[in-house]
Amino acid sequence: MATSDRSPKHSSTIVILDFGAQYTQLIARRIREFNVFSVVVPCTASLEEIRKYEPCGIVLSGGPSSVYDADAPKADPAVLKLGLPTLGICYGMQFMTHHLGGKVESADKREYGDAKVNIVAETPLFHGLPQTLDVWMSHGDSVVQLAPGFRLVGETGHAPAAIANETAQMWAVQFHPEVHHTRQGTELLRNFVLDLCGAKADWTPEHFIETTVERIRKQVGKGSAICGLSGGVDSSVAAVLVQKAIGDRLTCIFVNNGVLRKDEFAKVQATMREKLGLKVVAVDASKRFLSQLGGITDPETKRKIIGREFITVFDDEAARILEELDKSGEAEHDAEGNEVAWLVQGTLYPDVIESSSVKGPSQTIKSHHNVGGLPENMKLKLIEPLRDLFKDEVRRIGRDLGMPDEILDRQPFPGPGLAVRIVGEVTPERVAILQEADDICVSEIKNAGLYKQLWQSFAVLLPVKSVGVMGDQRTYAYTCAIRAVTSEDGMTADWAPLPYDVLKTISSRIVNEVKGINRVVYDITSKPPGTIEWE
Repeated sequence: MATSDRSPKHSSTIVILDFGAQYTQLIARRIREFNVFSVVVPCTASLEEIRKYEPCGIVLSGGPSSVYDADAPKADPAVLKLGLPTLGICYGMQFMTHHLGGKVESADKREYGDAKVNIVAETPLFHGLPQTLDVWMSHGDSVVQLAPGFRLVGETGHAPAAIANETAQMWAVQFHPEVHHTRQGTELLRNFVLDLCGAKADWTPEHFIETTVERIRKQVGKGSAICGLSGGVDSSVAAVLVQKAIGDRLTCIFVNNGVLRKDEFAKVQATMREKLGLKVVAVDASKRFLSQLGGITDPETKRKIIGREFITVFDDEAARILEELDKSGEAEHDAEGNEVAWLVQGTLYPDVIESSSVKGPSQTIKSHHNVGGLPENMKLKLIEPLRDLFKDEVRRIGRDLGMPDEILDRQPFPGPGLAVRIVGEVTPERVAILQEADDICVSEIKNAGLYKQLWQSFAVLLPVKSVGVMGDQRTYAYTCAIRAVTSEDGMTADWAPLPYDVLKTISSRIVNEVKGINRVVYDITSKPPGTIEWE
């Protein structure tokens, strides 16, 4: 359905084979922080496909399977014979061992979470690192017999934690260097990428902008494009990139889906036109969306309904715009005589990896309306220039495009809007209640100077009513939850310890100013085990 906008060749590329770990793209993110281009491909990729990237190194990711399972990811073992520096991570270490003549078994004791790894032998992978590493483990299998040519270079008190075969240019670790819980992980990956692979640090935001704009220009040709604009960072940066490529042949459509934040429909229109110079068509489809959401309580169903309705609205607007172009003689047609039009979306990789296993056998967490919620048969062709990027990378690219901070510093807001912050049925009454509560929450966090320090901060309306007392009278009203988290990329997150006085002010204002809420609670769950949004 949707395809990635990668360039298949780069002067210095690290190819990451995805065996289905939820953290695979974090490996790519860490590598890109060295200004080295990295790309994630399915573990099922053929050797021919891998060679097309002209890689200078290979990383084998983690994964949820056991190498001896019948349904274990089927990667071609010949990838281990490409003669390139190769790093196996967690499952990647077990895959390497299993296919090169070693032995992997279910561990007597599973290692999960923080651990200590003792370096027992020197190897270039650990150059400059301390003798004891603070790492993060997540595995139930262990290497019990090394493959020929390998030696043990790191261990915990329970199992081998690192192995090396310098002659074959192969290294592997049982822990996850890509997560921030592994304190020396960045240095370890830098040793592999820059020293052992000899990668060139020449991938920059400027390079991304240049190559992406050129690719979009060729992709669209003389056709036209429509951008599903939300007003957030992702769709705004995507719109500016496409506008840079095709100019006024881009029309941005901003849809009021009935679950926007307070006054957002008017504010976003003004910002996008005045600050970014985008051509914006505003469509108020709030009644349409809310009627479809009536009676629906299942989160996945909500997301898919919103995705479906968004595409229907875009199709309708595209037909209208193309009809106008056709009348003016400016529309491009394909061989069958159909008008050519594209839909631009600000999809990021965290959306993709949580929605579907597009690059490997990773488990679906939830569908995002612009990924898992898209219909199978779309009239519009997709352009997703940011599909393989993280939020911080998008912000850096936006700054290089000259976009203002007031847009780039906005906290992420889900595509399905307040629908996934209203637990249970979405009704106009409940939307209005949450809009007021959320506005108070965000306003007070901004007043306290905390907004930019947080990844996200918002209110959630729960389908729970409780007894209260206000003005000597009994009340029976909804409960509101406040959620505030810190994160680097949205893949993992910690709950933020907001100051008590800020929480007190938020709670007091919501209970006193928002009719329908008489109780406020604070969510202190991190991700994992929770997700950032409640639905």
